[in-house]
Amino acid sequence: MSDPGPTPRQPSPLAAAGSAGADSPPDSRSPACGTRPTLPGPPSLPVSRAVPLPAPSAVPVEVPVPDGGPGGEALAPHAVGSVAGLESAASVRRPGVALERILRGPAGLGTAGLHLGRVPEPATAGRTGAEPTGAESPDAEPAVPGAPRAGEAIPGLYHHPVPDPDPVRVAEVSRRIKMWAVDEVRAYPPEWEDQFDGFSVGRYMVACHPDAPTVDHLMIATRLMVAENAVDDCYCEDHGGSPIGLGSRLLLAHTALDPLHTAQEYEPPWSESLASDAPRRAYHSAMEYFRRQATPSQADRFRHDMGRLHLGYLAEAAWTQADEVPEVWEYLAMRQFNNFRPCPTITDTVGGYELPADLHAQPAMQRVIALGSNATTIVNDLYSYTKELKSPGRHLNLPVVIAEREGLSEREAYLKAIEVHNELMHGFEAEATALAAACPAPAVLRFLRGVAAWVDGNHYWHQTNTYRYSLPDFL
Repeated sequence: MSDPGPTPRQPSPLAAAGSAGADSPPDSRSPACGTRPTLPGPPSLPVSRAVPLPAPSAVPVEVPVPDGGPGGEALAPHAVGSVAGLESAASVRRPGVALERILRGPAGLGTAGLHLGRVPEPATAGRTGAEPTGAESPDAEPAVPGAPRAGEAIPGLYHHPVPDPDPVRVAEVSRRIKMWAVDEVRAYPPEWEDQFDGFSVGRYMVACHPDAPTVDHLMIATRLMVAENAVDDCYCEDHGGSPIGLGSRLLLAHTALDPLHTAQEYEPPWSESLASDAPRRAYHSAMEYFRRQATPSQADRFRHDMGRLHLGYLAEAAWTQADEVPEVWEYLAMRQFNNFRPCPTITDTVGGYELPADLHAQPAMQRVIALGSNATTIVNDLYSYTKELKSPGRHLNLPVVIAEREGLSEREAYLKAIEVHNELMHGFEAEATALAAACPAPAVLRFLRGVAAWVDGNHYWHQTNTYRYSLPDFL
């Protein structure tokens, strides 16, 4: 891949907003931006530049990090959501014209490549109603009865299309992650090779992190993704997983992420246990790579989100062990914990910067992250629906729970699950827009764009991974 050269210098979002007549930046006492009473004037909002990782030894696929100063102003904005999509959410706080332009990103000759990932969205109604899917072209054929084609988006699902990820980066990430998973941590035996290849984790992570400055940065997310799936497969799901004893297995695996501090006599056996099975080997190694690039607050944030994930695993396991189907609201509560949240929450580490801890911890930011993560997880429920129906036992997913608890047919329950997803997506975009308006700090805007890019890339991977997923024939 040829070196595209540095990204052209762009005015900061704050400067752009000011020049276009937008509202003044928020006061330092604004709840959305946090309060720093010991500092006079507006709060300082540094974005830490992590120490660059070593360059890849095989394929030179570096993309220079724009020199935007400590706030990252030179990075081109990425839309948090299409204007049409935002207008359809009743709770949207209408931003000014300047802010809408910032969220859409730059326009004009030569600026197309500055957007993180989304492609233009035609205003086409979804096929299950008036919900815009954002995926159909003006020349798309009208909806016809019958099963959707392989790789087709779920009809009526609100999403944003993204371009195919860079094939050079995909190939290099795929090569490196297989070497790590097979040779370095022995996460998968040879007989699982076809499943590992079919997962297409390289394509997944390149699509989700379009602003990663190097392949080494992409590998941070890719190792963690593979490690998390090793835990899910081996402890919970397809490859020997069981709800019985899951709590103790997860707790011991969590110590590979959150090290044990214990009596000296008992530390050696714990240290040895980190290599005792594939999930712990993968967790320990992936976390060590992550810590080398992350700041301490980023690492602690990730551990917290992994604790949330493990708590969600345990709730689902308890229902499985009791052969119980939860209420729909209970299932959605579980899915707020057993979801993709650890992935988008590290978007700043993968991007080579840091959203300061006080801004990440703000309730408004936490709500945005939660809504986006919840929506991405319902995407998984919908695309994996037929795969899980073919698996032994009863797999809980949103359509199954809705059908059971609300007495609906499979099709009716599936379509209602699409509506739930769309509401979550609209909520995510509305809340992100409101937060960007209240706190247009460069670090906040860049992080919101990164989370939005992850949400879009996650849908892209589910839609296009025909090795794993197919849609039900009743759509």
